[in-house]
Amino acid sequence: MVESRVMGYDASLSGRMELDTDGALVKRAREGDFGAFEKLFDRHRALVYRFAYQMTSRRDDAEDIVQEAFVRAYQNLHRYRDEAKFTTWLLRIVTNLCTDQARMSQRRSALEVQEAAGALDWMTCGEIADPVNNLEADRRKGALRKALNALPAHHRSVIVLRDIEERDYSDIGQILGCTVGGAKLRVLRARRALKDRITPLLGEDRP
Repeated sequence: MVESRVMGYDASLSGRMELDTDGALVKRAREGDFGAFEKLFDRHRALVYRFAYQMTSRRDDAEDIVQEAFVRAYQNLHRYRDEAKFTTWLLRIVTNLCTDQARMSQRRSALEVQEAAGALDWMTCGEIADPVNNLEADRRKGALRKALNALPAHHRSVIVLRDIEERDYSDIGQILGCTVGGAKLRVLRARRALKDRITPLLGEDRP
């Protein structure tokens, strides 16, 4: 009796989990269940914001892109192919929005770039107890942020996808609409472009 209850509980739990997958939520949203789409929004909003912020370095722009991305996703659910991951399809929308935003925006001032708090914390080096290392870490982080923001949007997007979001090449290929080999080539070119930008910045203070 206890075993049957446990098995029944497991089956019930499994059924609820299946109803809560991205694919199941998309299907319900297509059928008019807006609550299902709200669950998708709550689940993936942080991912979209993080990606948009890394691309724009401006919180207001990132928030605008989050809102627009989910509006477009909702309006185009009929275009979503179930064999692709929902997050992959969603990030493709976000990438296009970021590219459009970059084309329309004028070059930001160096002060605005420096004030983009929180971006690229993954490059932080040094220890709190070591001010010399901290100064070097801040210099490297600032140089990297400046170099990344100076890249064209198509290079910056693949750096963010691969090196910050750590997406698989297959995901990047689907997001950018290219093959896995094409994704690897784009990442290679973007890394070379970033290196070309950052090398002179890191050498500015050196004798």
